[in-house]
Amino acid sequence: MRMRRVLIALCLSFLVGAASAAVPAPEVVKVNERVYALLGPMEMPNAKNRGYMVNSTVILGETGVILIDTGFTDEIGKRLREEIARITSKPVTHVINTHHHGDHSLGNTAFPEAEVLSAEMCKQLVEQTGWEWVEIVEGMTGMKFPDTKPVPASVTYAPESRTEVTLQGVRMSMWVPKGSHTEGDMMVYLPDDQVLVAGDILVNEITPNFRDGKVAQWIDTLEEVSALDAETIIPGHGPLMDKDEAAAMQQRMAALYAGVEEAYLDGAMSSDIRARVDLSEWERLLHFEENMGGNISRTYLEVEEANF
Repeated sequence: MRMRRVLIALCLSFLVGAASAAVPAPEVVKVNERVYALLGPMEMPNAKNRGYMVNSTVILGETGVILIDTGFTDEIGKRLREEIARITSKPVTHVINTHHHGDHSLGNTAFPEAEVLSAEMCKQLVEQTGWEWVEIVEGMTGMKFPDTKPVPASVTYAPESRTEVTLQGVRMSMWVPKGSHTEGDMMVYLPDDQVLVAGDILVNEITPNFRDGKVAQWIDTLEEVSALDAETIIPGHGPLMDKDEAAAMQQRMAALYAGVEEAYLDGAMSSDIRARVDLSEWERLLHFEENMGGNISRTYLEVEEANF
């Protein structure tokens, strides 16, 4: 009987390992001696990538690891755990979510031992919409993830705040700006490392998604980023960035907003905007066709409300 239990345990262990191994490996970029970026695939969730599409950040503390953003499923979270084990033998003691979207937060399931931190609004949105995001990843991949569930934060930070904390001996600033990419955004700034972990407030070589955004406030937040002494920016998606690339994203979004507003004030309808606005700087970005129509509509509604 004991041997049977051992065999069953070995089989289960193999199955879990096989599932996580099926998730693509991230590109591991060593930023410095204690900060690593795990850069995920840039394509949309599908059966091949099993929903993996996000960047994560590993910060090595004194006795444990701080992980920022955990992926779309428990499988992806386990895959990240495997990558972390290749970097260090230290356990993951803290998980930080930059916002509530499932591709950044549903992998929390794989780290039950860790304390989860986020903005207050992020916690509320995880509680309100978490199961919807499970349905989204299952629908986009055509797979079921029965062990994936929303895990909201137990430690939160107030809206429009910057809180200086020390976790595992690492100084960091939890920056909760006005709602930008979402109402529950939080960026993490490491002053001693000159590293900003930006979540989806910043993305690189990819079209941002405005679906839950506050576009004008987002543009303002990006302008504030320029005041930080950050040499390296880890975006939510895409390669690492510097402040010049962040400024270019801010300028691109500001020009889009101004173009939509000009067309609106000239009497254009939402359906006419795409033909009226210069999108040449956007067309070179990945997922332009998937995201740009919705982005223009979202911006138009915001401009309409601002000018009502």
